[in-house]
Amino acid sequence: MLQPPPNDLDGFWMPFTDNRYFKANPRLLAAAKGMYYQTPEGRTILDGTAGLWCVNAGHSRDSIVEAIREQAGKLDFAPTFQLGHPLAFQVAARVGALMPGDLDRVFFANSGSEAVDTALKIALAYHRARGQGSRTRLIGRERGYHGVGFGGISVGGIGTNRRVFGPGLPGADHLPHTHDPARNAFTRGQPLHGAHLADALEGLVALHGADTIAAVIVEPMAGSTGVLVPPLGYLERLREICDRHGILLIFDEVITGFGRLGAATASERLGVTPDMITLAKGITNAAVPMGAVACRRGLYDTVTGAMAEAAGIEMFHGYTYSAHPLACAAALATLDLYRDEALFERARSLEGRWEAAVHDLAGARHVIDVRNLGLVAGIELTPRPGAPGARAQDLFRRLFDTGLLVRATADIIALSPPLIVEEEQIDTMVRQIAAALDRIE
Repeated sequence: MLQPPPNDLDGFWMPFTDNRYFKANPRLLAAAKGMYYQTPEGRTILDGTAGLWCVNAGHSRDSIVEAIREQAGKLDFAPTFQLGHPLAFQVAARVGALMPGDLDRVFFANSGSEAVDTALKIALAYHRARGQGSRTRLIGRERGYHGVGFGGISVGGIGTNRRVFGPGLPGADHLPHTHDPARNAFTRGQPLHGAHLADALEGLVALHGADTIAAVIVEPMAGSTGVLVPPLGYLERLREICDRHGILLIFDEVITGFGRLGAATASERLGVTPDMITLAKGITNAAVPMGAVACRRGLYDTVTGAMAEAAGIEMFHGYTYSAHPLACAAALATLDLYRDEALFERARSLEGRWEAAVHDLAGARHVIDVRNLGLVAGIELTPRPGAPGARAQDLFRRLFDTGLLVRATADIIALSPPLIVEEEQIDTMVRQIAAALDRIE
């Protein structure tokens, strides 16, 4: 059995965690391979969440491990301020080739949160470079999650992530979310109702003036808030309104990028091309942290061209670890796996089986909605009176203790397994969830 060294749990202030509960009732992971985690006691845990929406190719893949090991012995770090290293340009070219349209200019960060803040700053820099510096307002969406930087929480729309930290960026505003359980419950794939909700952007344009709005940022499929699938026609309408008023459209694809919806991006899958796409998680299979922003070529040309007559730094922004050599090595090995094992296509081929299996939970105890897209599903539960979120947390804990990792957010259980999942493992997940629902109150 794998035994961790003696450890005092007090020192680690854990993120997004009930620290007091956890440290009294710890659940630890000690190893991982393929579709499974292993606890220090040697129990196996089937991974129903790809870690945290990120281990798309499965855990501890040999080629990624070897690429990181080799790179660490060759070039452990290189700055990318006024310098470069070859892998950074290779990864940028490979990522750009997977993006829709001409989104082939790639700025590297280290996380989804940093990618979002980077995209928002690029939007402001772009409008200033084209002589429209009054465009400083940023629009997000209710129930949206865009990381934990001050930019991300300003355009994000999950109240618990915002209310302790003050007003955030001045002037940020929000579109309504698209979730309508009364009309769209138990929808398979994209809901039919809700495209009209994009028209709320016209209301914000009328309220604030188009000349004050720099960008709109949305998750094409909202993940962290509980799997909110875009209604048919919604993203298309949002794109049209942004074009009409000269507003940039940013898709936050930190979750949906790299195969989660059966394509390289949700933009490709859903047929709507934004001006920027934020990326992270699956870009390196989560083996080394990396984030990125893929931008339209015209945005890059405008910002860099504004300095054509006076040589110098075009945008004062970046990170010490942008395009870190180990992250680049992991990214290249990951992109090779996606290509060589056709994992995006594999995910698409499993969608029918996945959809049928998760919707078998429609009749399970406590379940009030099931929704899905790609290899993602959200199972929503009736909240306990006076204790919202408690039932989903109990289910999360019970499932872990019986060998399945899921994600609980509010009273919603989210599933997003690695793209290497087998059909029998899908069936196992659904059986375990149904059995656990029968046992909790």
